[in-house]
Amino acid sequence: MDDQVVKRIKVWDGFIRSFHWLLVIAIATLYFSAEEGMMELHFIAGFFTLALLLTRLIWGLIGSKTAKLSALLHSPIAAIKSFKQTNEPVGHGAAGSYMVLAFFALLLVQLVSGLMTTDDILTDGPLVQYASNNVVEWAGWLHHTNFDLLFYAIILHVVAIVIYRIKGKKLVKAMVTGYTDKEAGNTEVKVTKSPWLAIVIFVVLLSGLLMTWGAEPLSYLVS
Repeated sequence: MDDQVVKRIKVWDGFIRSFHWLLVIAIATLYFSAEEGMMELHFIAGFFTLALLLTRLIWGLIGSKTAKLSALLHSPIAAIKSFKQTNEPVGHGAAGSYMVLAFFALLLVQLVSGLMTTDDILTDGPLVQYASNNVVEWAGWLHHTNFDLLFYAIILHVVAIVIYRIKGKKLVKAMVTGYTDKEAGNTEVKVTKSPWLAIVIFVVLLSGLLMTWGAEPLSYLVS
């Protein structure tokens, strides 16, 4: 059997890699601040996460090929078959795509519900004033319940990474360096774009959130 030529190719652009690791830090900060009752930090971390996720969704429309939301859409049959495939496509596999979409959905629910929650003492989310008492109460319940689902999804994600590593697929390394090794016959010329537009979008969104909804908690945090 002829040896396959292996080529090192870039599969993840700078923004996608930054999004992944910044999201890890943001979720840890959100959990810590909530547990410690540091609500100003909790809201700032929430606005940071919201800007990060919105940028990721926008980048999923205009960004790199491996970042496209359309690249995450696979049939259940394709997801099942992907467990038996030895040659994964460039970017997320079919099964992994379902996990990414689940994370997006859970994060959106967590962030939107957080905007409508209150501690009934000092801190109200920016959308509390527009919602009825019943909606605010329901949003608070959803915010706490959904985080448990998010936590379980994170555990499942880590377990999947460990299993893939045992099978010889270095997913963490690729998300750090942006590169992976693929057979030359299955590589494409270029699947990533410059991350600068995504960075600009993120900065604009974050600045807008901090100057409006985040102005008060930010002033308390830095004073």
